[in-house]
Amino acid sequence: MKWLWENIGREFGEKEVENAVAAIIATSGELKSNKWYEMALSCIDLTTLNSTDSAVQGERLANAVSGFHDQFPALPNVAAICVYPTLIEAVRRSIKVSGVKLASVAAGFPSSQTFTEVKVMETKMAVEKGADEIDIVLNLGNFLTEDYTSVLNEISTLKKTCDTAHLKVILETGALKSYSKIWRASILAMQAGADFIKTSTGKLEPAATPEAAWVMCSAIKSFYEKTNKKIGFKAAGGIAESEDALKYIAIVKEVLGDEWLNNKLFRIGASRLANNLLTTLNGETVVYF
Repeated sequence: MKWLWENIGREFGEKEVENAVAAIIATSGELKSNKWYEMALSCIDLTTLNSTDSAVQGERLANAVSGFHDQFPALPNVAAICVYPTLIEAVRRSIKVSGVKLASVAAGFPSSQTFTEVKVMETKMAVEKGADEIDIVLNLGNFLTEDYTSVLNEISTLKKTCDTAHLKVILETGALKSYSKIWRASILAMQAGADFIKTSTGKLEPAATPEAAWVMCSAIKSFYEKTNKKIGFKAAGGIAESEDALKYIAIVKEVLGDEWLNNKLFRIGASRLANNLLTTLNGETVVYF
């Protein structure tokens, strides 16, 4: 881990980040075309993470995704359905199309405030029930007290527990307070084995921000240049409007390049965005999902 400890820190000035993001967002209007709206749609993790969720909600989402091409034959389907672990079986049982992944939050989501042994067991059960992807939250308590070894070890353990399932590590950027800490958390998560790094749970404010996305994508770029390993980026939390999706596409495009503009390396976690993109693409209000 020599490279990690030598490069974990990087200082960012607020104006540096804000000016870089403002310049990119100023060009995002150039992406207002069906091509990019469709790309955004294809990268959505269609998400329901409410305390009132039941198997019925999981089945409803799975049925909607399964019937999507019957209703919209010219459009790409979403990338994944993301639910609590207790809904995995209902989704897996009900989904009738290939190519759409089943993602589950796990490991004490959304606070991550439970024992590592419990996190391991929940992650293991989620994979056994049929999850293709696991979304966990970085241990913020350990990170903010600079116990980086514990952060690394826990993520590494959960990555091994995932087996062939992909691991997304949520940084909860709104709780990190500084761009330098967002960078540091990004590097730690990637070094520990994350397949994706993700902005937020959507449970705290601020959730996803373009500024946090820019820092995270910059960290992914640096990590790739050092290791030749491509790590995915997921923006999640409060992204609802079609134009918001274009901002994140523009950031990924500018910082990481077109190689990252696919649902293997870029995701948007959202509950309302899919319907809004369908509305934009169809020119009339669509409430399908």
